[in-house]
Amino acid sequence: MTSPYEGPVVLPDDASLGPEVQVDYPGYRSTRWRAPDRPLATLPEELHRLDGPVFGEDCLAPSDNDLTRQHDGEPLGERIVVSGRVVDDGGRPLRGALVEVWQANAAGRYLHEVDRHPAPLDPNFSGAGRCLADADGRYRFTTIRPGAYPWRNHPNAWRPAHIHFSVFGRAFEQRLVTQMYFPGDPLFPYDPIFNAVRDPKARELLVARFDPEATRPEWALAFDWDIVLNATPFEE
Repeated sequence: MTSPYEGPVVLPDDASLGPEVQVDYPGYRSTRWRAPDRPLATLPEELHRLDGPVFGEDCLAPSDNDLTRQHDGEPLGERIVVSGRVVDDGGRPLRGALVEVWQANAAGRYLHEVDRHPAPLDPNFSGAGRCLADADGRYRFTTIRPGAYPWRNHPNAWRPAHIHFSVFGRAFEQRLVTQMYFPGDPLFPYDPIFNAVRDPKARELLVARFDPEATRPEWALAFDWDIVLNATPFEE
């Protein structure tokens, strides 16, 4: 995907940088504080030997994967179903992987004290959910399509609509954090976070596929998005 907005915020594609996230991306201002500037340190074994996840099915409430049923009323916005599989790079399912999501509401606002975007909060939408992948590695969430929101990274900066995903593997140090985007978003060419994934083919892995077969007539559209460990780009 070639960007029409190449410049200090979105860099031209450079195949030499590979498919991974560029953790010190010039156009994404926060990376200047977050990107490591010293070699990574190895933690002692006793600090990360936590077999798990320690969550089991008995720890999940029935509404944890349905973000539209966590309050007394219906949230505002377009209902959607997001589902897919969590697999390794050989296609083997990650049975029992803990999948968590968090997102803005339909107006593009998070239920978080630091979000001061002048958009309405929805008293019936908290914007967070979780589930365990089944024996085939499948997960499923019912939620509201999030809105775009301003983020002040650069003049007139808006984030494309997205859902944050966290996947825990067999232990807590095995964690993938990434974002799922929606097809056809006009903000893609202008977003330095999306374009910090330098390989255009790898960026495509972040975009969900509209799934008409899973769409529930007169109730919710559906999107399919597989998470492939060692292939889906991740966030540091």
